[in-house]
Amino acid sequence: MKNFIQVFNILANFDTNNNASISFNTNFLEANVINIVLLLSGLLYVLKEFLGSILVTRQDKVVLAIQESEERLQQANLRLVESEKQLAQTQAVISQIIQEAELTAQKVRQSILDQGKADIDKLISASNASILTAEIQIKEQIQLQIISLAIKKVRMKLENQITPALQTKIIDNNIDQLGGNL
Repeated sequence: MKNFIQVFNILANFDTNNNASISFNTNFLEANVINIVLLLSGLLYVLKEFLGSILVTRQDKVVLAIQESEERLQQANLRLVESEKQLAQTQAVISQIIQEAELTAQKVRQSILDQGKADIDKLISASNASILTAEIQIKEQIQLQIISLAIKKVRMKLENQITPALQTKIIDNNIDQLGGNL
């Protein structure tokens, strides 16, 4: 308050270059203070209703805006709850699909392994059968070669040991045996 009085005193005693000063006029009638007070009170009385209606209108608009905002908030909260429910349902469906996919993958993997084992068993059986067949064929070929070699050896021995007289005797002997059978 002291500072305000000092500023007021400085303004009241202010002196410009032409020695004009500003001072406080304490004569109320001369200073027209009553007129100013009456004018201000009349303005306040007249503008009170105008400003009051503007403030009431503004207040109604603000209240309406707040109510609309609260309604939108409630709707947004409802949508949020619904979205969260849908998210939970979607996650449950995704989880179920993943479990089914894993189960199917395991079944397919096991099926492929079983089929592979069956194919390997068939290949082993076919290989064993092929080996047995090859062994039999080789044995038969060896037997044929042994027989062929034995026949050749016998033939060579016979050719070397049989003379024309012995050939004639064998032929006569065979003819006699045929004749006795008839």
